[in-house]
Amino acid sequence: MSSPIVHVIGGGLAGSEAAWQLAEAGIAVRLSEMRGVEETPAHHTDSLAELVCSNSFRSDDPDRNAVGVLHAEMRALGSLIFAQADIHKVPAGSALAVDRDGFSEGVTRAIQDHPLIEVVRERVDVLPDRPAIVATGPLTAAPLASAIAAETGADALAFFDAIAPIVHHASIDLETAWYQSRWNKGDGHDYINCPLNKEEYLAFHAALIGGEKTEFREWEKNTPYFEGCMPIEVMAERGVDTLRFGPMKPVGLDDPRTGRWPYAAVQLRQDNALGTLWNIVGFQTKLKHAEQVRIFRTIPGLQNAEFARLGGLHRNTFIRSPDLLDESLRLKSRPNVRFAGQITGCEGYVESSAIGMLAGRFWAAELAGKAMPSPPPTTALGALLGHITGGADAATYQPMNVNFGLFPPLDVRGKKADRKAMMSARAREDLYRWRAQIA
Repeated sequence: MSSPIVHVIGGGLAGSEAAWQLAEAGIAVRLSEMRGVEETPAHHTDSLAELVCSNSFRSDDPDRNAVGVLHAEMRALGSLIFAQADIHKVPAGSALAVDRDGFSEGVTRAIQDHPLIEVVRERVDVLPDRPAIVATGPLTAAPLASAIAAETGADALAFFDAIAPIVHHASIDLETAWYQSRWNKGDGHDYINCPLNKEEYLAFHAALIGGEKTEFREWEKNTPYFEGCMPIEVMAERGVDTLRFGPMKPVGLDDPRTGRWPYAAVQLRQDNALGTLWNIVGFQTKLKHAEQVRIFRTIPGLQNAEFARLGGLHRNTFIRSPDLLDESLRLKSRPNVRFAGQITGCEGYVESSAIGMLAGRFWAAELAGKAMPSPPPTTALGALLGHITGGADAATYQPMNVNFGLFPPLDVRGKKADRKAMMSARAREDLYRWRAQIA
């Protein structure tokens, strides 16, 4: 192939989406992915766009949910990530969840088959001198992280992220557990629910508090957790009822044996298309592996659970984007380099992919000699971009999921006004106008 024009570093969700957007715009890409020559603490395969935590892209509701609005906007702009997510969808009520292996294999095939994308398995240790997108994620290899720190003169921020266990379906006791989505959303078989009475819940809570945890190294001890992926035992330490109002809330779940909501409930969500693997929703953990098996088997319905994957903890890093990046994601001190994905401080699969999409489109426009305006701040894309590139206070910058709090407010009076629906409608209208403008 001809000499690549844009060097995309990192083949996760953001890098894959950025490479696809560039190639679809006629720009040749060299996509460098470290996995295949060097492993990371969180990945299990060398496939592009591997999902290392949940298999859920969260709510798919485009009318009243901010992440659902972002789903719709990315589909409207030709997202590779959402094309493959829709192909590999598995039941999850009103959420969009995917068969994680089929999804990443689909993204990998699409990228490798594109005539304008060259995938190279290599670790990149320096910032390139040519047009580039750094999308190495929160597990950026140490040499490149050092190069970024040397260039920016700012320390990378860091936080801990945890992953939840996955259970073999055949080992779940369906005499005790039952299928039901909360409030009966979905097709009725989207989630498996394990009920706990008060005594069982209190014993489980005490076991979490007393369970043996992964110990931190000295340099990690002051690293905070990201609130959106908090280990369950850390949540438990906040109060005896915290879990009952969080990942173990029983509302909307009718135990068929009693016809009532249980005192607490553990939900499992389908993790692959075959339905043979189910992940424990909200059960990110830093418990040691033997403790996970012991404690999680005390949950009614999981007493004989066999685990395809146990939970874990890894250290994530991200840059202080509001200080370092301009409004089109270029590094202010080195404008031939754009950043995308979780390394910018956005949080979540969808948000990472969205920023990858924008980075790719910004480069495609710039290399074509065009000025691409940023998406309107009233759209989910624009609201997220604005937060990353200046809307947030750099001194207190933390990873952020897209939410309506990032959107400009509506001047609506009256308690009955459906603000979320109105903000969603405004976003949709403004996105279509912007799309026509950049076409």
